[in-house]
Amino acid sequence: MSKTFDWSKISDIVEKPYFQMSDEQLDKIGNTMVFLSKAMPNLSKTKLLKLLYMLDEFSISKSGIPFFNLQYKLWKLGPVVEEVFVEFSEKPFRFEKYIDVQLKDGGTYIYPKSDFCDDEFSDNDLELLNDFMRFKNTPAKELIDYTHREKSPWRNAAENNGVYEKLEKGLIKTTDIIIDMSCLVNHDRYKKSIYEHYIEEH
Repeated sequence: MSKTFDWSKISDIVEKPYFQMSDEQLDKIGNTMVFLSKAMPNLSKTKLLKLLYMLDEFSISKSGIPFFNLQYKLWKLGPVVEEVFVEFSEKPFRFEKYIDVQLKDGGTYIYPKSDFCDDEFSDNDLELLNDFMRFKNTPAKELIDYTHREKSPWRNAAENNGVYEKLEKGLIKTTDIIIDMSCLVNHDRYKKSIYEHYIEEH
């Protein structure tokens, strides 16, 4: 049996960060949540957070251009945008017009509240979103394993900062380390130049 998210249970895992997203980023993330939660019934919070990250990773790898251009922190369960994580945990809820968050069977699940609007999406973005339907039935654990794979941005950041074993063993669950996404295109001079130009401009 489902129920509305209880905002009185404020997460004390992290302190509330300053929300630094632009209105365009907020709208694009919100509508991406709508798209994914419509296409994937009973979408868990953990799976959604992994898919959001993977959209950025896949887009950068493909073209050098980020999907959202967000900063991901190095946490135990993978790359996480802290602002988005906190939005699932406490007020004010900036994605309220896009999605509904419900507690069910001991988990947190995401459901759409509005129709999908593609104003902030390029043709390449929409193609990638539709391609992500291949993950419709993929368990969140498999997506976490994917983000932890060898040579991944998460793995590189964990090893380069000497916290890989601590994260894997659960000795620490969060860090303030920002994951360097440029490793996805360092092997390709053309994509790297596109990525660096995009980051500089935005």
